[in-house]
Amino acid sequence: MSPRRIGWRRALGLASIASLIFACNRSPTTAEAAASVSAKVAQAAAAVTGQDAPLADEAEEGTWLGFDTHTYPGDEKMRAWKHAPNAPYHWVGYYLPGAPCHKSSSWKGKRQTLIDMGWGLAVVYVGQQTWGRTPRTLTPAQLARLSKRGETCSADLLDANRGTVEGLDAIQRTEAEGFPKGSVIFLDLERMERMPARMRDYYKSWVATVLTDGRYRPGIYVHKHNADDVYRDVKALYLAAGVAEEPRFWIASARDFSPDKSPEDVGHEFAGMWQGIIDVVRKVADVALPIDINVSNWQSPSDVTN
Repeated sequence: MSPRRIGWRRALGLASIASLIFACNRSPTTAEAAASVSAKVAQAAAAVTGQDAPLADEAEEGTWLGFDTHTYPGDEKMRAWKHAPNAPYHWVGYYLPGAPCHKSSSWKGKRQTLIDMGWGLAVVYVGQQTWGRTPRTLTPAQLARLSKRGETCSADLLDANRGTVEGLDAIQRTEAEGFPKGSVIFLDLERMERMPARMRDYYKSWVATVLTDGRYRPGIYVHKHNADDVYRDVKALYLAAGVAEEPRFWIASARDFSPDKSPEDVGHEFAGMWQGIIDVVRKVADVALPIDINVSNWQSPSDVTN
């Protein structure tokens, strides 16, 4: 993808970004006081009728159950899932359309529709990944060929400059979708057995770019295996930028997950969200969807006012 015009914000911000990257209370994870009464009602009804209530079992006190799915299911299905009696899910991952490694535009323009239905949202930007490889250093001719083929997602693109470009891209796409200033954009970092230095350069530059711009807050989706290292880097960038708040972290790990647990139970005090069930099909109101299941300490994870 050809980067959009950057304009004066980039010119003013590059020096600050560089200083943040090289200078380098626990997430606001206090659980909401409201109990998930509807889940308990569904469980009691299930006991009386002899039926199972697995979805209701996932809505527990102190956390907010949410899901994410690659492709927008459609307005009718999302409305059914939100308005069904005792519907357990409160928020959904919102994949920014046209991101480098998530080219689908299925979520485009759906923010207000989902908010009007009552959904909380977690904004997700799927940038570069390692895909289990060590990034190669490409020649200008090789990079030109990638660009000509329209390839925007490759481990070989990982570096600090790409992090800057894609940080600005994430800001522009989030703004285009109508998210208010201050919203959290979660950079998706898939599991890495070994983290190349160029990946660290990439995500540190991405985070510093979003912090320096100031319109939005950078958050991170990351596997438990890599979470400590990434948190240390991101926390240092927040401190270097003079931002006192904690970065929001969304941790992926299936180990010992239960929807009645708090995100911190994944094993990291800084976790505010926990993705623990992957690639399952669940039904609400007789509507089946392929989803990943998450718990969060926020009813709408990208909204810093909740």
